[in-house]
Amino acid sequence: MAIALRIARTEARGGFGALRLLFACLFLGVLALAAVGSLSGAIDRGLADEGQAILGGDVAVTISGRPPTDAELTALRQAADTVSQTVRMQAMVRHGDDDQLLAELKAVDSDWPLYGTAQLAEGGGNRAVQQALRHGAVVSEALAERLALRVGDRVAIGETTLPVAAVLSSEPDRASDGFALGPSVLVALDRLPQTALVQPGSLYTTRLRLRLPAGSDGAAVAERLRNSHPDSGWQVRDSRHAAPGTERLVDRLAQLLMLVSLTALCVAGVGVRNGVTAYLDQRTAAIATLKALGATTGQVTRGYLLLIAAVTLVAALAGAAAGALAPWLVAKLADGLLPVPPVAGLYPLPLLAAIGTGLLIAFAFACPPLVRAGALPVARVLRGPVEAWPWPSRRALALALAAGCGVAALAAVQAAEPWFALLFLAGAVGVFGLLALFGALIIRLARALPRPRPVLGRLALTNLSRPGGPAQALVVALGLGLSLFATLVFIETSFEAELHKAVPDKAPAFFLLDLPRDGQQRFLAMVPAGSTVRMVPSLRGPVTRVNGTPASQLTDVPEDSYVLRGDRGLTFAADLPVGNRIVAGRWWPAGYSGPPLVSMEAEQARLLGLKVGDTITVSVLGAEITATIASLRQVNWDSFGFNFVLVYDPATLAGAPYSWMATVTPPDGADRSAFTARISRAFPTATVVRTDDVLADVSRLARQMGLAVKAAATVAILAGVAVLVGAMAAQERQRRTDNVILKVLGATRRQLTAAALMEYAGLAAVVAVLALGLGAAAGWLVVRHLLDLPWQPDWGKALLTMALSAALICLLGLAGSWRALGRSVRAILRAE
Repeated sequence: MAIALRIARTEARGGFGALRLLFACLFLGVLALAAVGSLSGAIDRGLADEGQAILGGDVAVTISGRPPTDAELTALRQAADTVSQTVRMQAMVRHGDDDQLLAELKAVDSDWPLYGTAQLAEGGGNRAVQQALRHGAVVSEALAERLALRVGDRVAIGETTLPVAAVLSSEPDRASDGFALGPSVLVALDRLPQTALVQPGSLYTTRLRLRLPAGSDGAAVAERLRNSHPDSGWQVRDSRHAAPGTERLVDRLAQLLMLVSLTALCVAGVGVRNGVTAYLDQRTAAIATLKALGATTGQVTRGYLLLIAAVTLVAALAGAAAGALAPWLVAKLADGLLPVPPVAGLYPLPLLAAIGTGLLIAFAFACPPLVRAGALPVARVLRGPVEAWPWPSRRALALALAAGCGVAALAAVQAAEPWFALLFLAGAVGVFGLLALFGALIIRLARALPRPRPVLGRLALTNLSRPGGPAQALVVALGLGLSLFATLVFIETSFEAELHKAVPDKAPAFFLLDLPRDGQQRFLAMVPAGSTVRMVPSLRGPVTRVNGTPASQLTDVPEDSYVLRGDRGLTFAADLPVGNRIVAGRWWPAGYSGPPLVSMEAEQARLLGLKVGDTITVSVLGAEITATIASLRQVNWDSFGFNFVLVYDPATLAGAPYSWMATVTPPDGADRSAFTARISRAFPTATVVRTDDVLADVSRLARQMGLAVKAAATVAILAGVAVLVGAMAAQERQRRTDNVILKVLGATRRQLTAAALMEYAGLAAVVAVLALGLGAAAGWLVVRHLLDLPWQPDWGKALLTMALSAALICLLGLAGSWRALGRSVRAILRAE
């Protein structure tokens, strides 16, 4: 080992040469992985540290469609020091005669918020908010901006009119409320009856937040509340899971970004292999000298291994240090865009995981050329520049495979879905091998093709197929990065096409909620002539029993079985709903008035193991209704209408308090804004949702997620570019010699530049075509089988992306060769 250390120190003093490529590639790969891990940790820390403020309490109990009973309130007050109650629902906010906007109405009591600070735009915290609520409504900045509201203006909410008492700039528990269809407006809870928005069948949510005594275990209290009221239908959360929807979104996005970053690191691995190979090629004379002086194979291998390990470790540490800055940068640049602000700080675990993954990948790619170089005899080493080196030994391949398995294990441990992560890596390895095969085929094809008559074309084709040329490595590295980028383009454009092209063709223009039960005929009279209208009765209630067994006692319920979580939308119908198809049982006959019957969505029934003839019990405003499953339906959830898991016969629910839901598609040319205003004035308690507004919000969210994924994918492209530049630099000596000979024979610099450009243009075109094909295949699999969306990519955007990428490859390849092209013949001959 002492001799190996001396070899490493001596080589380090002589310069690192091509190992700079190893450093650059590994730095980029570890940077991406460390940045994703640190940012994910920062958001998780934000959720944990601000859990009480995000949730609004130590424990939160959510009840849909009804207020808490006296017994429930008593149980909650016994468990807590303070209980704060809020009611949340969609409502139209009207200003003047024509301006109205769908908003999230939140009625809060005098204790809100229990934790966190609500801030007013004009200054002031919780106390100022409560004072403003005593005088009127408090509107969010977004609502004030969109309706041009100022303090003192009057707004209509439901059947009451209130002055705008203040503008809210920060709402601490907003993230726990989930996806919102509009900006917030706050009113005092005791003013809610004045709006008349809460009616039997109205869609609203009551949330009770608990402040527990000091030292109480929120998780234990939450579990006790669930068990003590199993049939209440309420949902109980503690502050550790303040915003489960946000947690799931962050976890899945972090997993996707991590896998994309791993792909970038694999691309960097190609650069590591090229850098190590080029460095060892440069040191063939030194290796031969050491062996001639008596150094053993083990000493030589260990010496260069120590040197490469040192460079690798420094690159990984530098990449991790740069990636650790991600939470600070995102907190600065994306302020307000994330649902939970990331907590800037140092997160050791993701950084260590990134460093470990980087070192393992570097070892996997560097081991074969290193072991091969150390094991070669002196004579073979001296012939290295003119003789192809053999395949790595089985031992070297086994060590590389073991390191690859370590990478897979680390990825699986960090991933929210380990099997998905392993499948992704397996796919990446498959693409990696396929690109390597394509690279070898390109070289063989270039050798087999007849040489063109023009000298420049013949020279470009020869450069592609030369021994030791960079073609195969560049196809692998650049092809992997561009394939990933092409896949993202296909996924994004298909998703956008579904939102902006397919959806408007079949989606209703308006969704209306909470239309009064006795207002059906009046509503229909106000709809523009020629409109397509569908109205369905709407109720809500939780499933309390399945075949007589309390829902809370059911075990092994699949995660996808959402029908048992919280309240379900309920309806009744005499005829089979549009977009539904009976797959088992029969629909009830016209005029049926017998025992309660229900038709259930087939997939949810399958997940719960239910069949025709089984029973299911729901609670509607405290009254339990047990119905027999008469049929199972296949539901077309893409019909953009109102679809329900549970549809009852009319006789069972016709007497229950319900409201109407409606979809309206006015004819072309109808004044849609006037329709919204007319409905809002005639039915102040109704909610009007414009499809275009929802699509805009979803599209904005998709673009933000796509931007994050593309940022990670760009690192893969940069790593590929580093491989390209490094390969050009590694071949500078060989190309310089070739250029000298060609110049002596009469070639000009312009001709040599044209030949190099033809070479890189051909290589770039091949890589772009391969990436386009692989990206299309991967994108089709994701869109059709994971997202279950129609395959409708924007080929123009994909082709433009690949064309620009090919042009960039040409320019960078030419830049890498520019130094060799510009060297003077006289200076080179004198130096040689």
